[in-house]
Amino acid sequence: MHPRFQTAFSELPATLQSALLPYIDAPDFPAMLKAEQVEAIKQRCGLDDDALAFALLPLAAACSLAPISRFYVGAIARGQSGNLYFGANMEFSGAPMQQTIHAEQCAVTHAWLRGEPALASITVNYTPCGHCRQFMNELNSGSDLKIRLPGREPATLGDYLPDAFGPKDLDIATLLMDRVDHGFQLALTDELEQAALAAANQSHAPYSNAHSGVALEAEDGTIYTGRYAENAAFNPSLPPLQAALILMNVSGGDCQKVSRAVLAEPESAILTQWDATRATLAALGCQNVSRITF
Repeated sequence: MHPRFQTAFSELPATLQSALLPYIDAPDFPAMLKAEQVEAIKQRCGLDDDALAFALLPLAAACSLAPISRFYVGAIARGQSGNLYFGANMEFSGAPMQQTIHAEQCAVTHAWLRGEPALASITVNYTPCGHCRQFMNELNSGSDLKIRLPGREPATLGDYLPDAFGPKDLDIATLLMDRVDHGFQLALTDELEQAALAAANQSHAPYSNAHSGVALEAEDGTIYTGRYAENAAFNPSLPPLQAALILMNVSGGDCQKVSRAVLAEPESAILTQWDATRATLAALGCQNVSRITF
């Protein structure tokens, strides 16, 4: 079991510990549970979907990186597939506060990067801030996305964000988590560059068309990729580097052990991720950053 889970796991009910152990004890536990695993745990523990998600929140919060706030937030995204995806807030010492990641953003992006086509619900241990509500409003789940909070009545995103401004107001038909392939091509032989380009091809950037992707190589050689996720309100957009760091963190990697990074983006787009990507990676101790353009 990854050390970060040990304390939270030890405080779970014994029945849930026993049901979870075969999965969470795996050395490559990906901070997610597949639908068949979820069903097995629910049956063994007598829990429904919401009860299980609430019970798992301490494990999700254990993935938090909060050196600035010391405020640890966990989130569980339930996909329409039945899979559960962990998320947590992530902060980076030495980087601007704007580069931080909220727990809901983390869980949503985690599901997106794992190939989940749509979400059914988000369970979180603190009420979503306005930033997160707007971020989730970009999802193809729309305002019907269920929001679950401890001690609160079940509600939807529409309840938490009434009279919302979103992609439909700008006549955007392709929404976040819709499957896309933008078809950008380059003659590449480097594996990390190929991974960054593949991520850019699946990014969501309907407002700027500045599609981009980032690939990170950890010190152990593992590659993590992230895609740009734009938002109709612009500011809640999630950069591709943050998406890659999400996948690295939830997978058990160390965000301060990136040995090399590649950004893939258009050569002459109206905006660029280059400076922000380099600056944030420098704060994490990585100077080996390159850029490929299409």
